[in-house]
Amino acid sequence: MEKQKWVRLDNASNIFLAAKNNVDTKVFRLSAELKGDVNPRHLQRALDRVYEQYALYHSVLRRGIFWYYLEESELRPVIRPETTSPCATIYHFDRKELLFRVLYHKNRVHLEVFHALSDGTGALWFFEDLISEYVSFKYLEPSDIEKNPDQKRITNQSEDSFAQYFRKSRQKNFTKATLSALEKIYLDREADREIKSNKLELSTDDTTNELETNRGKNKKEQHIYRIKGTRTPDNRMRVIELELSLKKIIELAKQYNVSLTVYLIALYIISVYQTKEEKSGKATVTISVPVNLRQFFPSSSARNFFTTTHLAITFENERELDLAEICQELSRQLKAQTSPTYLEKRVNRFISFELNPFIRVTVRPLKDLILKLINLSNNRNVTVAMSNLGKANFPTEVLPYIQGIYFHTSAIRPQFCMISHEDCLTLSFTTPFIETDIQKKFVELLTEQSIEVIVGTNRVTKEELESQIK
Repeated sequence: MEKQKWVRLDNASNIFLAAKNNVDTKVFRLSAELKGDVNPRHLQRALDRVYEQYALYHSVLRRGIFWYYLEESELRPVIRPETTSPCATIYHFDRKELLFRVLYHKNRVHLEVFHALSDGTGALWFFEDLISEYVSFKYLEPSDIEKNPDQKRITNQSEDSFAQYFRKSRQKNFTKATLSALEKIYLDREADREIKSNKLELSTDDTTNELETNRGKNKKEQHIYRIKGTRTPDNRMRVIELELSLKKIIELAKQYNVSLTVYLIALYIISVYQTKEEKSGKATVTISVPVNLRQFFPSSSARNFFTTTHLAITFENERELDLAEICQELSRQLKAQTSPTYLEKRVNRFISFELNPFIRVTVRPLKDLILKLINLSNNRNVTVAMSNLGKANFPTEVLPYIQGIYFHTSAIRPQFCMISHEDCLTLSFTTPFIETDIQKKFVELLTEQSIEVIVGTNRVTKEELESQIK
């Protein structure tokens, strides 16, 4: 009997396991709104075909003495109608189950993935192939669509990209994990220190912006703003979806000479500050932004291969902030933290941390406790978060049957995710709170720039759910 293949989890995956809870399940969702209601039979056929091509998705999560690890299984995925709230828990330590699910509701198909299995980019490849296969089965003749899956990403989906680019002794696929979660947390703590030296301070003479170096200052002096609100009764996430023209919003970003991502982050930070109840004194709004390392180090791995940057803007009540200033400062910080040289140096600097003999022999339950405590500490230095998954790509023949593509993640704090399809940009805001002041302000800032926005939201309160039943 052939021995099952296994792989220890990568650096991000271990922290996801330690940090997951009923509010932040560490699950993310990709959705496609299609032409016509979903046909379950065709969707199951499509899933069966794509599942055969993605060996990584055959994995189940197991617990070892020192680390968690993924093990190939013989389980088969079965599509289900959507009956739970978005991004409900997938991994249960006492069950042997796949780490993703495919759901459908009316004309929408959802792929939900536990982040320990894959990052957004890897999941998007699976999702693109799933939707393409489904459309082919339902609407097209076999000869009507070019079915040429990216063979490189099919073959190399379990590749250890951290090992390929950053380890001195390289390891092959499905054998060793990449970086320990402790290394990632250590990197995040370093990034938190960088926040202190990257804050935009507005001078009292109203003429210049100065970057103040705050290394060594007490944490209480940082005045990092943390959002509070009323949590939903059953930990159901509030999800608000915005649809707008990609071309028009890119034109706006160009007016400020920044990227689309930077422009939207700037609007989001302003929305957070302007809806803050108390505006006296200093307040630093920080945002966590994941960076896809495949942009700088070519990889076809479907496993987690990203790092996280932390951007910060400090507001003072002496004068109003200018959007252009914020855009330029965010752009400067992001460029500084995403140069290939910086990223390589940053990751390589902590490779030795993973190999620390003490860390390697520490038993898994103790590692979990350490990671959980460090994660709680790090969360206090983050106000909001965002994630940009880029553009979803489908064969030309499939495009007429797709009406919209959406992406969002579970949330322990307010955040937004973005993904584009054709000329449609969708922004999905998730929050554990009932209040929607930040999202309303964001829409207001967009409409002030003559951007038309289509808004949709789910129901989370008792009153909202009762009105839906009526």
